Amino acid sequence: MEHWRPGDVAWEDAPAEYFTGDVLFGPVRNDGTLNILAVSFEPGARTDWHHHPEGQVLYVTNGAGLVQNAEGAAVEISTGDLVHAPPGEVHWHGALPDSPMTHLSHTTGGATVWEGRKVSDQEYGSVAGGGRSPVAESGY
Repeated sequence: MEHWRPGDVAWEDAPAEYFTGDVLFGPVRNDGTLNILAVSFEPGARTDWHHHPEGQVLYVTNGAGLVQNAEGAAVEISTGDLVHAPPGEVHWHGALPDSPMTHLSHTTGGATVWEGRKVSDQEYGSVAGGGRSPVAESGY
């Protein structure tokens, strides 16, 4: 059995080439099969567009944020929510403009595939709506 506490995460700055805004991350587990990464976003911070070969599950541990796929489906997420991005689905996720957000990212099957494209302020703003406005529910 293995056990972790929040203080066990070795936080570091997320690479600016894949994130916008202030983001910290730290590995919780990576045994070659299961990769669990804690990611903490300051308000307005977000990932770039990316996908995962075998999909991804996010578990929001604190705050509120957004997830959007390349087809435009978006959902607002908050503490306790789970999100599943199926294998190969291009998406991004991050904090709302007025709230930080921390999640645990669970992936298998290899590294994140970055699409080489930032989420523009216009793309982000069209989903974020400047705050806690409703976001269309998707199939997440």
